[in-house]
Amino acid sequence: MIIHTMRILYTVPIMTAGAFLIALGFNLFLIPHQLLSGGLSGISMMIGYITGGNIAWLYFILNLPVLIWGWFILGHRFVYWSLYVVIASTLFLEFIPVVKIADDIMLGAVFGGIIIGFGTGLTLRYGGSSGGFDIIASIVTRKHDLPVGMIIFMLNGLVIAVLVIFTKNWDSALYSLVSIFSAGKVVDLIHVKHIKLTAFIVTTKTDELLAKLLTHPRGITIIKTRGAYSSAERDMLMTVRTKYELTELSKTITSIDPHAFINIVETVGVIGDFHKSKE
Repeated sequence: MIIHTMRILYTVPIMTAGAFLIALGFNLFLIPHQLLSGGLSGISMMIGYITGGNIAWLYFILNLPVLIWGWFILGHRFVYWSLYVVIASTLFLEFIPVVKIADDIMLGAVFGGIIIGFGTGLTLRYGGSSGGFDIIASIVTRKHDLPVGMIIFMLNGLVIAVLVIFTKNWDSALYSLVSIFSAGKVVDLIHVKHIKLTAFIVTTKTDELLAKLLTHPRGITIIKTRGAYSSAERDMLMTVRTKYELTELSKTITSIDPHAFINIVETVGVIGDFHKSKE
């Protein structure tokens, strides 16, 4: 209970900071130049520019169906934090004034993308997201080993294509692509989900750990071991995970077996099925 409370206490400020940075990038860099961030936020911006509607609330409303989808695919904890970030971002968008910090539209596009990417990367790294295409990209990366930032960039490119078709404004579309690309690259620097690690877990609670860990789409191999000093026989579980999944894996293991020995090594490459193996 204490560990769970401490986890929430340090996660809330991080998620809040991520939401603040996202709203900052929107209101100080993109919206003043009428640029798009892509994804559902970009769609909300497009609707807001055309109709004069409230972009903050459009962003919130458009995210609700995707959050519901994520609830069934990605797990409740991820969606809880994503919902928190979406609500916090909506409130920050309401309270942060729309001010043109950079007169140069290119500077607005680049630095807006960097700030938004940093905020988005923080939320993804610590178990949440900023909603929209972040959730869709996270669903895709559960089944396909691809960098989440580039998936977001490709999905967002579709939004820009729609902008060009309906407005014929190539300048805004190309500057928006610069912003989206900058955000995607920063997300990949922070959200290191595609980096592989191999975990070797020596435990006496094999069945309890397997019951929990096998709900995740990653394979696990059981290796019989014997301690050199104690001669006690134990099981060693070997599993390959992404670096992003490591924190959650460690928390799961220590909550079930606080005395488990965990050795983490970086994996250069994986040949074969990276998802759950039927061993």
